[in-house]
Amino acid sequence: MTRISEFLCTAAAAALIGTSAMAADVQLILHHFLPPVSNAHKDMLEPWATKIEAESGGRIDIEIVPSMSMGGKPGELYGQVRDGSADIVWTILGYTPGVFPRSEVFELPLVHAGSARDTTVALNASMDMLAEDFKDVHVLFLHSHDGNLIHTATKPVRTFEDAAGLKLRTPGRTGAWEIQGMGAEPVGLPAPALPEAMSKGVVDGALTTYEIVPALNLQELDKYTTELPDGDRFGTAVFMLAMNQDVYDGLPDDLKAVIDANSGMNVAAEIGALWEGFEEPGIAALDAAGVERIVLPAGEAAKFNAVSETVVQEWIGEVTAKGIDGAGLVEQARAAVAAAAATR
Repeated sequence: MTRISEFLCTAAAAALIGTSAMAADVQLILHHFLPPVSNAHKDMLEPWATKIEAESGGRIDIEIVPSMSMGGKPGELYGQVRDGSADIVWTILGYTPGVFPRSEVFELPLVHAGSARDTTVALNASMDMLAEDFKDVHVLFLHSHDGNLIHTATKPVRTFEDAAGLKLRTPGRTGAWEIQGMGAEPVGLPAPALPEAMSKGVVDGALTTYEIVPALNLQELDKYTTELPDGDRFGTAVFMLAMNQDVYDGLPDDLKAVIDANSGMNVAAEIGALWEGFEEPGIAALDAAGVERIVLPAGEAAKFNAVSETVVQEWIGEVTAKGIDGAGLVEQARAAVAAAAATR
């Protein structure tokens, strides 16, 4: 049993973890930043944990602690799992900028092509290429969402010029470059902080997904969304489900096999397809609220795509200066996404 599990197994925490957890050989705590009503919690993490519990014959028990209820801020989740104060975390790589320079390639616009399924398969198929980023943790799987579009509470973005001057929440570093290229101002915020920031006028909107709408009630704040034609998006975010390396190494081989069977390429296509499906309730919520969804015409989309190409080149230049083959990573990532798309 890990240190954090022992702590949560005190009498004071019994109501949280439940008496059934006491019978398991291995009790693990999975910490994340979204509320329990979120798609990630109820439709991805809970079924994943339940499947592992069943396949282990009840020898593994996984308790999911949402909403940063174990303490800390979302940007601290990676440190928690690396250092062993959490057994497993689900987090966004962009919350700890600079830690995952290779994996960031899959977030780039014009690399991610608007499909969570394809990018998720490509990510997990590329772990050899990305391994240096994750040397301090045991990755269970990586995934993306379908990608970012522009949400606004103040004015519509129907043309490239309409974005100028807007204050937009950015999902990460490369998203900030995209926003700056539009002539807008990026504002760094974790997703749970977005509704308050929009309601108070701290930001005019955000680069984020359709998926997150119901969990954050963005249908009550958005007046418009703007997306590229043909399902393309303004880049994406890469998420990680990771386990403390010592905790994984301490498992008996048969329980490692259960974890491995529910990790990496064994689950990538299924997880990616889930995140594609998660878009639909968000779109339905926006439509029911009367939010106008704008699809840019080809001419305006070309202007945004020109910005996206400068973002890709800026990223290549930055990581190349750190001794990483940025151009090679972009080429390999695009090939991995295309190969994943070919397996549909």
